[in-house]
Amino acid sequence: MKIGIAGTGAIGLAVARTLAEGGIPGCDLAGISVRNAERAAEVARELYLPLRNMTFYELADACDLVVEALPPARFDSLARPVLENGKVLVVLSASQLLGREDLIDLASGAGGRILVPSGAMLGLDAIKAVNQGTITSITIETRKPVAGLVNAPYIQKAGLDLSALSEATCILAGSVTEVARAFPANVNVAAALSLAGIGPDRTRMEVWADPALSRNLHTVRVASDSSDFTMQIQNRPSAENPATGRITPQSVIALLKDLHAVMRIGT
Repeated sequence: MKIGIAGTGAIGLAVARTLAEGGIPGCDLAGISVRNAERAAEVARELYLPLRNMTFYELADACDLVVEALPPARFDSLARPVLENGKVLVVLSASQLLGREDLIDLASGAGGRILVPSGAMLGLDAIKAVNQGTITSITIETRKPVAGLVNAPYIQKAGLDLSALSEATCILAGSVTEVARAFPANVNVAAALSLAGIGPDRTRMEVWADPALSRNLHTVRVASDSSDFTMQIQNRPSAENPATGRITPQSVIALLKDLHAVMRIGT
């Protein structure tokens, strides 16, 4: 299977490195798409591969599967050519799928597929399982260090001063759909959770600023007719980008390995 990677930040580069080292059986790195020729040359040197910097359309044409690891604003420019070509799109910017039935229709009509890896979230397999019955409620509580929120546009626009906080404070609460409008760059985890379960309008989200934390902390509470459970995860940051957890590229690598696995564990 020919794999393309759009974006070589902390996530894309980690996946590209594993592919280049032959660490994913049945998959070869066929191309990358990055912001400029200089970055492309830098990545090619690091991976010891003669990689050409492709446009999104070239990537969609040359590859069987494309990993999207882009800023949210560039998501559509990649998603459409990949899906129009009937290829597989692995989406890291899960928030960009909210309310995008048009992309589902596009993929369905062209024979393409959209895969969303677990990323920084846990328990999506359990949520998919209980969703075969009836889910009563899902709530995700995201607690962030103050430093991780002070520059968010919503905080700036609301004129909130977080520097004096002495205890954890809820900044915003509502449906994932509502919170996504205020924090579009901070809801990929909640978006994936809602898409696996009862949807963004029924999934509740709370965003907290917590001066006692140094890393993001996600707590998920699920009630259903088959089981009730609570999950909590606090991810360690990657060396390349403190804003990206180490587990996120690892989840993409695990997904790619499962594509050709003889035995697969989990839903």
